[in-house]
Amino acid sequence: MKIINRKARFNYQILESFEGRSQMKIINRKARFNYQILESFEVGIVLSGAEVKAVRAGDINLTNSFAKIINGEAYLVNAIINPKNTFPSDTARARKLLLHKKEIGKIETQLKAKKLTLVPISIYTRGQLVKVKIALAKSKKKHEKRESIKKRGLFDKLQADFDSLSL
Repeated sequence: MKIINRKARFNYQILESFEGRSQMKIINRKARFNYQILESFEVGIVLSGAEVKAVRAGDINLTNSFAKIINGEAYLVNAIINPKNTFPSDTARARKLLLHKKEIGKIETQLKAKKLTLVPISIYTRGQLVKVKIALAKSKKKHEKRESIKKRGLFDKLQADFDSLSL
């Protein structure tokens, strides 16, 4: 796969697959900064037709969203999808995630036992289907976030030095 178009401000990429069809991938960059990812799952999501069009257009925000298990069913909460032809108050509704009962049970026990959170990492298209990658994550403390910023700064500096040497 190669990246055709990438808009960092909106956190999405249009990827070209081997079959020549383009795929959309929206990344939740805040999840990697605020949480330590332990285990991830690929799940389906229940969307209306207008919401699917909005996801394919990259009109979605996963920044403050999380997944929740209610009555044995998983839901994606606070994911803002802005379809063009619906009323704006319907954009942040809870959307059902499609998981097997065994997976839901496994996730639920880990959430309760280890005090973890369930966060969406990315949402993307696979053929005609829309998939969400969710992860069991542990919240980072403030000093851990500072360390990751320092590491990123050092990496950027080393990259710039390397680029200047290769010219």
